Amino acid sequence: MHRLRTTVVRLRPIAAPQTAKSQSQARLAAVGGALRTFQPMRSYTASVSAEPFLNGTSSNYVEEMYYAWLENPRSVHKSWDIFFRNANAGAPPGAAYQSPPPLGGAALGLANAQIRGHHVAQLDPLGIMAAIDPGPPPSDIITSNDKLEFYGLDESDLDKVFRLPTTTFIGGSESTLPLREIIQRLEMAYCQSIGVEFMFINDLEQCQWIRQKFERPGLTSCLTSCFLLARFEEFLQRKWSSEKRFGLEGCESLIPALKTIIDKSSMNGVESIIMGMPHRGRLNVLANVIRKELDQIFCQFDSKLEAGSGDVKYHLGMWHRRINRVTDRNITLSLMANPSHLEAVDPVVQGKTKAEQFYCGDTEGNRVMSILLHGDAAFAGQGVVYETFHLSDLPSYTTHGTIHVVVNNQIGFTTDPRVARSSSYPTDVAKVVNAPIFHVNADDPEAVMYVCNVAAEWRATFHKDVVVDLVCYRRNGHNEMDEPMFTQPLMYKQIKKQKGVLQKYAEKLIAEGAVTRQEYEEEIAKYDKICEEAHTRSKDEKILHIKHWLDSPWPVCFFKMDGQPKSMTSRQPHKYSITYGRAAMVGQRVCDWALGEYMAFGSLLKEGTHIRLSGQDVERGTFSHRHHVLHDQNVDKRICIPMNHIAPNQAPYTVCNSSLSEYGVLGFELGFAMASPNALVLWEAQFGDFHNTAQCIIDQFICPGQAKWVRQNGIVLLLPHGMEGMGPEHSSARPERFLQMCNEDPDAYPKFSAEEFAVRQLYDCNWIIPFRKPLIVFTPKSLLRHPDAKSNFDDMLTGTHFQRLIPDSGPVCEKPDGVKRIVFCTGKVYYELTRERKNRGMDNTVAIARIEQLSPFPFDQVKVETDRYPNADLVWCQEEHKNQGYYDYVKPRLRTTVDRTRPVRYDQPPSLTPAHRGRYQ
Repeated sequence: MHRLRTTVVRLRPIAAPQTAKSQSQARLAAVGGALRTFQPMRSYTASVSAEPFLNGTSSNYVEEMYYAWLENPRSVHKSWDIFFRNANAGAPPGAAYQSPPPLGGAALGLANAQIRGHHVAQLDPLGIMAAIDPGPPPSDIITSNDKLEFYGLDESDLDKVFRLPTTTFIGGSESTLPLREIIQRLEMAYCQSIGVEFMFINDLEQCQWIRQKFERPGLTSCLTSCFLLARFEEFLQRKWSSEKRFGLEGCESLIPALKTIIDKSSMNGVESIIMGMPHRGRLNVLANVIRKELDQIFCQFDSKLEAGSGDVKYHLGMWHRRINRVTDRNITLSLMANPSHLEAVDPVVQGKTKAEQFYCGDTEGNRVMSILLHGDAAFAGQGVVYETFHLSDLPSYTTHGTIHVVVNNQIGFTTDPRVARSSSYPTDVAKVVNAPIFHVNADDPEAVMYVCNVAAEWRATFHKDVVVDLVCYRRNGHNEMDEPMFTQPLMYKQIKKQKGVLQKYAEKLIAEGAVTRQEYEEEIAKYDKICEEAHTRSKDEKILHIKHWLDSPWPVCFFKMDGQPKSMTSRQPHKYSITYGRAAMVGQRVCDWALGEYMAFGSLLKEGTHIRLSGQDVERGTFSHRHHVLHDQNVDKRICIPMNHIAPNQAPYTVCNSSLSEYGVLGFELGFAMASPNALVLWEAQFGDFHNTAQCIIDQFICPGQAKWVRQNGIVLLLPHGMEGMGPEHSSARPERFLQMCNEDPDAYPKFSAEEFAVRQLYDCNWIIPFRKPLIVFTPKSLLRHPDAKSNFDDMLTGTHFQRLIPDSGPVCEKPDGVKRIVFCTGKVYYELTRERKNRGMDNTVAIARIEQLSPFPFDQVKVETDRYPNADLVWCQEEHKNQGYYDYVKPRLRTTVDRTRPVRYDQPPSLTPAHRGRYQ
C-alpha cells in the first residue's frame, strides 16, 4: 500500500527546491485542472475570465494568495483554501471555486499511476533492478499528514466513495468506488508484473485504448501449457554440455510470448511473418516456434553439415509454411539468417517485409508483418535500431507496424547497464516514434501472454510499432563456456538461488489444481522422448539437406501485382531544360548517362520488371542529372513520375528519397531484393564514399550472401566515384575494398571454353553483373555531362550486349606491331588519356583499352587484347594512388594472363588519402 501511494497520488517529479518561492513555482507548474490556466504566472487573462468571482485586475493578488496558501493553508480564507485545493486536484476552469470535485485530491493520482507505475512495478525476477533504476525517491511517499493535506486528503478519505472520471477503466461496470479500492485496482493494473509506458504518446485515442486494455479488471488469462518447451534447453545441455548454444535459460517465456503474438496475428488475418533475432535463443525459436525438424538442428552439433561457408548454427535461418493450430489457418514463418553484428538484421527484415507486402498488394500490412527480437544492451547501444525505427512511418519504407520483443537479460556480455546506457530503460529509443512500451516480468508467464496479446492487437488496430520488454536474466554466462561470476558476482549469486520459470510455474499450477504432478511429469517424459528420437535420427547422414536452412526461397511462381498503373491524362510539358535536353539527344540518336539509365529503366518496366530505386536524393539525383520525379512549380506535393505511365501493362517504378541513413536503408533494400529475383532493386549512395557507413551490410550480408547464407540476391549498389577535386571526402568509393572481397583466384587462368567463359565466371563469383547476384557500379560524376561520354543508339539495338572490355578501335588497329605501349584503365581517366595521347601525337603508338567489368576479371579478352600488340609494354593507369583503387587487384591478374616476363608499370606513389589526383606519365 505504501508503495502504491507513492505511485497513485504523486505529482510529476519536481526539481530540488532552492527557495520557498522557487519551490512554490515548481509546484504551481505541476498542478492540473483550472490552475493550468494560470501558467505562466505573469498572465491570468484566461483564468480570470473562466472564474466568475475573479476580475481582470486581480491576477497579482491571486498569485500572492497562492504563495501564502502554499506556506500555510490555514493562513488564507476558507474559500481560497477550497479554490486552491480544487485547482490542485484538477478541477476544470470555472469550477475550482465551487465545492470539491468528486475525486478530490486524488484526481491527479490516476494519471500518475499511468505515468509512473512502471517505476515501482514488480518487473525484475531477480529483484535487483532497483540498484539500476530506483524509481521514485522515498521523499515522494505521501503517507504523512502534511502530504495528505497538500492533496486535500486525510485518512478518512480512503474509505469515501468517489465518482470515477472518464479517463479510467478500473471500475469496469461500476461508476463509483471507494478511494481505497481505486488505489488497489490501480496497483493491480500498473504496479504488478506489468509496467506500461504510454503517456508520452500524443494521440488520445491510442492512450485510451491502452488504458482500457490494462485497467479493466479480470482480463488476464491463464496459461496451462507451453513451458514444457524449456526442456529443449535442458536436453541440449545434457547432450552437448561443452558446446556454445546461447541458450534461453532465464527467459524461457520468450517461446510462449512469440507463439501468442503469432496466434493472435493469425487470428487477425496475418498470413506471413518475417522475423529477425540475435543468437540467444535462436535454436529454441527454430525448434519450437518455426518448428524446424529437431533432427536437422541436432545434426548441426555433430558437425556433419556445413551450411554455406560453415557458419555457426545459431546464425542460420529458416522458412516454413504450416497450419497454425490455434486458428487453423495457413501461416508462413521466416527467421532471417544473420551474423554476430548485433541488430544488423533489423532493416533487412523490414525490407523483406515491405517487399512481400508490395508483391501481394498488402497496402495496410494486414497480411504480412514483422517481428524483431533484440537484446537489451544492443537495443540501447546500436544506432541501426534508431535508423530502423526512423523508417517505420516513411511512405516507401513503412511495414505498417513491427512488434519488437526485447530479451532483457539486464546485462550485455559482461557490461553492467549502469555503464552501458544513459537511459532508465533499454527501450527508451522506441519513444521517438510514439511506440508504447510494455515492460513485463518474464517469470510471470500469464502476464507475458497477456502483454503479447495486447501488443498483437495494438499492431492490428493502429499499424504502428510496439515494444514488449521481457525483463528476465541470463542463467549462464554470455555463452555456456563463459564464467559470469568474474564480473557479476552479486547478480549470479542471486541467479543461482533462482528457481527456473518452468519449475515455479508448474508448482503454481499444481497448487491451484490446474494440473496434477503426474500429468506434469508425463508431459516432461513425452517431450524428452521426442528429443531422444530426433537425436537418434540426426546421426543418419541421409537427413542432411542444405536447402532446409534457406530463409528466403524463391518459388517458381511469384506474387501477381494487384491492379495496373492508370494511364496519364494530358499534361502540360515540363518547361525545364532537362526535358528539352533529353529530347534533343533523342533527336540526335545519342544518350548520356542519365538518358541511358532512363531508357534502360523504361525498357525493363515495359517488359514487366519492377524497379525500386532508393537512397538520399535519388529522385532528382545528387548531381541534378536524373529528375525521375517532376514537381509542380505552383502546387505543393503535386508530382508526376513519368516512368509509371509508359504502357498500360507495365511494372511499377518505385523511386524514393530515403532518410539520411546508409546502414539502415541499404539493409532495407537488401531485404527487399530478397523477396523476388524478378525485380531490379538499387541503392544509390549520395557520394560513393558514404557506403562506408553501411559497411556492415556489405561485409556481412552482400559479399558472402551466397556462400555464407545460401542466399542469392540481385541488389545493385550505385556509388558515385571519381577524383573531381572535391577532396578526400567525396573522391573515392574505395573500389579496392570491394575488389579485395571478391573470391576470384588472381593466379589461376580459368579453364573455360571461349563460348562459356563469361557465363561460367559469373556463376562462380560472389558478386558482379549477372542476374540474381549483387552488382557494384562505380557511377560517374563529371562524366554525367562530359561531351564525349555519350553513346549512339546503334550501340544499344537488338543484338548488342554489355562489353566486359572495350578495345581501342583507333589508328593503332592499322599497325598493331608498331604499338609501343598498351594502357589498361577504367572509368573517367580514359577521357583524359585520349586527350593527352592526342596532344602528344601518339595515336599510332599507344593503345588504350577500357576494362568495364573488373570482377570477374575478363582474362580471355585481356589476353586477346595483349596478344594484338606483341611489342608493347603494359601499363595500368588509374587516378588513385598505388595502394588504392584497382592496381593491387589488376596487377596479378594481368601477370597471370600474359607472359610473366613483361612487367606491369604503375608510377603513382602510395598515399593515406585519395585527396590528390593521380597522374599518368
